[in-house]
Amino acid sequence: MSRTDVTHDPAARCWVPGAQAHPDFPVQNLPLGIFSPPGGEARGGVAIGDHILDLAAVAPLLEGQAATAAALGRQGTLNALLSAGSEALRALRHGLFALLTDPAREAAAQAALHRASDCTLHLPVAVSEYTDFYSGIHHAVNVGKLFRPDAPLLPNYKFVPIGYHGRASSVRVSGGDVLRPRGQVKAPDADMPMFGPCRRLDYEMEMAVWIGSGNAPGQPIPIGGASGHVAGLSILNDWSARDIQAWEYQPLGPFLAKNFHTSVSPWIVTMDALAPFRTAQPPRPEGDPAPLPYLLDEADQAAGAFGVTMEVHILTAAMRAAGLPPHRLSRGSMTAMYWTIAQLVAHHSSNGCNLRTGDLLGTGTLSGEMAESRGSLLELSEGGRQPIALPGGEQRTFLEDGDELIMTAFAQAPGFARIGFGECRGRIAPAP
Repeated sequence: MSRTDVTHDPAARCWVPGAQAHPDFPVQNLPLGIFSPPGGEARGGVAIGDHILDLAAVAPLLEGQAATAAALGRQGTLNALLSAGSEALRALRHGLFALLTDPAREAAAQAALHRASDCTLHLPVAVSEYTDFYSGIHHAVNVGKLFRPDAPLLPNYKFVPIGYHGRASSVRVSGGDVLRPRGQVKAPDADMPMFGPCRRLDYEMEMAVWIGSGNAPGQPIPIGGASGHVAGLSILNDWSARDIQAWEYQPLGPFLAKNFHTSVSPWIVTMDALAPFRTAQPPRPEGDPAPLPYLLDEADQAAGAFGVTMEVHILTAAMRAAGLPPHRLSRGSMTAMYWTIAQLVAHHSSNGCNLRTGDLLGTGTLSGEMAESRGSLLELSEGGRQPIALPGGEQRTFLEDGDELIMTAFAQAPGFARIGFGECRGRIAPAP
């Protein structure tokens, strides 16, 4: 499990203009991504302030394992770098931190620095598999109450980390249009279903978990070592067609309601960067069962949760036309997870399933206990029965064409620099 060290020093000063006390990307963060500079090919980079540092270009300025890891950044995905493992990522972090905090090395590294606004960001990894979990217990209760008021949680929820296999091919990087999906829906009072554009399009406020090193088939990952298989975290928006989902989900669960588009933010915040923000897993309510032994580790319970705050804002077409700022819909925390990230990884591999570099795990919607922390419109509008008031006199129960969703996330703790995850955006476009 990663620990704090010199790279987390809040007093460290970086020579990159604008990086000092940057709300997302100070030198204490150094998240990894894939970018294209103007006229250049996609390659690995590190976000620093409002700039991007070309990994392969600075490899000659580094030494040992850090130089070897940085050289892997010349590829168009981060898969090779993430597969090198946590020690390689840690060495790279330390090498970059030393480079960026040494004014004497500024001139040598300056040519590898690009303005982020001039660059194009890409999906950071080639996603091999995508699994979305259901670890947000408040979301599970809120949604369950809409359909089963007297028994919102099914009996297995507190024993088994629930998840489903999503569609890796439709995972896309933040930005651009989200095409309204078409599908089969059936109104409660209708005799027959109909096929057409989704009318109850929703977002889900989640975090993305990126697998670094995997496991061999038939060799489960033990809970005590599970966190070492995670390279880092990003923001994830699990776009959901609620009317399609309501008709199709029984008996096998989500299908076309979920596989049309999944957005992730472009920067992977490494587990080492997140070390200061680890916290104890919240205790289970009295009467809840303890996790089975293969999911229970004392160190994971003591520091396996993360103090990461997530926010969702909406910007409608009318708000853009009127020059209004985005309006916040949700604000929640990763501590809403009933299961830790390590528990998700251990359970996923417990039957012998082999996880691979680039596998993506979604946490599930991380709603909190309070109404303002509900992580989806399904919850905020109580199933569409209570419209949400927006600036300018508009209302929403679900997303309309032209609406843009902006998700952000950050971590902060006393004695450490705040770090962020950037943005995860998407604008709803009409069904084709």
